[in-house]
Amino acid sequence: MFRGSFALNLDDKGRLTLPTRYRDSLLSDCSGQLICTIDHKDPCLLLYPLSEWEEIEEKLKRLSSFNPQEQRLKRLLLGHATDCEMDKNGRILLPATLRAHANLSKELRLVGQLNKFEIWDEHTWHQRVADDMAIEQELLQQGDVELSERLQELSL
Repeated sequence: MFRGSFALNLDDKGRLTLPTRYRDSLLSDCSGQLICTIDHKDPCLLLYPLSEWEEIEEKLKRLSSFNPQEQRLKRLLLGHATDCEMDKNGRILLPATLRAHANLSKELRLVGQLNKFEIWDEHTWHQRVADDMAIEQELLQQGDVELSERLQELSL
């Protein structure tokens, strides 16, 4: 499981070095084979171990080619999906097209999301966190927050 937030740097060739704490598990679980694609809702990238990505592909296969919304999602996720093999130093190369989608600069933020990582531009990440916190504060102040069943079950 991937959790936590890590400040990383993108090198001149467009590579990032994954945190040491995840390298061994990525090598044993998926032989360092990762898939990177765009997030269709946010200006970030999604990085999956191959085994996790294969589960996503199975779900995508079940989507209809006749439903425009489902077709768009398949086109965006699969059309941008790129194999990223981790080298012996724990680095992966992020293609220029994916870096452009997420407006990545040299300073990045790698964010664990249990079965995958999000890759954000550092500045964009901090802005998103500030925006999310402001939204949560505003909802709390309004007092009429309606939580989904899943959120009601979540006890922190």
